[in-house]
Amino acid sequence: MQASKQSKILIAGQAPSLSVHNTGLPFNDASGKRLRSWLNINEAQFYNPDYFAIVPMGFCYPGKGKTGDLPPPPECAKIWHQKLLAQLNNIELTIIIGQHAQRYHLEPNKSLTEQVKEWQTLLPERIVLPHPSPRNQAWLKHHPWFQTDVIPKLQKRVYALISS
Repeated sequence: MQASKQSKILIAGQAPSLSVHNTGLPFNDASGKRLRSWLNINEAQFYNPDYFAIVPMGFCYPGKGKTGDLPPPPECAKIWHQKLLAQLNNIELTIIIGQHAQRYHLEPNKSLTEQVKEWQTLLPERIVLPHPSPRNQAWLKHHPWFQTDVIPKLQKRVYALISS
């Protein structure tokens, strides 16, 4: 997790991977590399808390499941999210990553794909992204519009915020 009262962009993620949990550095794995590529930013920009607040739904590694990591434990969000998010008054864009974050921050009954497709109505304040994990390669392959339509608009919005 990282945050500053000056943060302009909130990355609302799921839970840290085991490698992130062990190092304490958010998104310092393959998911983070893809996410930074989607945002068209470098590590220095990404890890600048005045640009990015990174607040996952779970603050610790939830363990391994049959098809990937387990869902984030709900206790973290229930106890800490409202208190923490209330202090982030400069947020101009919330990037919601993955199904668990989407269900917390937006409509819980819509699928992740439905929410990602609504990017035009959510921007400039919010956007939903699939998890950037390499395990989501099939989703990306079946939804090429994400790379061609959504990513360029996301990059433009992020650039406007971190260059102002």
